[in-house]
Amino acid sequence: MSVRRVVPDVRSESALSMEESRDFYGLLGFEEVMNHGWVMTLASPANPTAQLTFATHDPSAPVEADLSIEVDDVDAAYAAMVAAGARIVHPLQDEEWGVRRFFAVDPNGKVVNVLSHPRPQSP
Repeated sequence: MSVRRVVPDVRSESALSMEESRDFYGLLGFEEVMNHGWVMTLASPANPTAQLTFATHDPSAPVEADLSIEVDDVDAAYAAMVAAGARIVHPLQDEEWGVRRFFAVDPNGKVVNVLSHPRPQSP
């Protein structure tokens, strides 16, 4: 299993504060690459894995994540976490916006969103 990117998840009070964040970080070269209304991701055009995510809430999870880690095999990551006795606070599942993910709590009490994007099927 390998890590594809690590993204800090910043809590926003409102959609307006997300817009203000987009404008602020835009001054540093970040551009909006995803926006579902409640969650927005900004990325550097020069380095697309350099990202920030802002969210007002997470409609499918009982807690908010502090950071997201994209891995190439989320099922293997989930199995490793469960085998190690990690505290899972959101079970492994496919989300309607196209990611497969789970949340685990790290030793510092931070909630980590571990996810994979589906890979296109070869013809």
